[in-house]
Amino acid sequence: MELNTLNEKELTALYREEMEYDFPQSELKPLGAMLRLLELGQYDPLVVTENGETVGYAMVWLSKDRKGVLLDYLGVLRGKRNGGTGGKILALLLERYGQLFGEAEAPTSDDEEENRLRCRRIGFYQRNGFRVLDYECALFGVHFKCLYCGPETDDRVVEELHRSVYADYFSPAHMQQYIQLPLSPGEDIRPAPAWTEEHNPTEYERKVIS
Repeated sequence: MELNTLNEKELTALYREEMEYDFPQSELKPLGAMLRLLELGQYDPLVVTENGETVGYAMVWLSKDRKGVLLDYLGVLRGKRNGGTGGKILALLLERYGQLFGEAEAPTSDDEEENRLRCRRIGFYQRNGFRVLDYECALFGVHFKCLYCGPETDDRVVEELHRSVYADYFSPAHMQQYIQLPLSPGEDIRPAPAWTEEHNPTEYERKVIS
């Protein structure tokens, strides 16, 4: 099993053919944001192949100093699931980056079936060596549990690295408005659109959006 980096056009195709089906709109950032991060050198869009066949993908968001490593999205292609592929991809990512932190939607829905699904997602990461951190976050109005796998044992250090990924991309004002990291106990989650950019799109992004 191998990891291969995608270019802009390949990322665009993967986003439209797979990611739009795999993730709810509230959790999926716009393609233009991913392309902007890729342009800035802060995004690793990776496709996973086995015996020459694509089986999954991972999107990794990096801080400018590349110490903060956020697993932004992980997906196994339809027809390749429930065979341990997701765990194998995580192992490859950990070998490549040394550590990963991530976010999984908190089981706070009014829909109990949805909560069971969210708990299964968190359990998947725990079975593959992640631990649930002692802080949570809310990103653009969505409540997440925070997870980590790696050598660091101090949650405050992980929290600082986690926050640095967003702070290296968004302005302080944007962080204050949309990124509640950490989310304090009892703190209300501020309602927000699913994702709000604050930069002028590149020429390539304008083509994609149009």
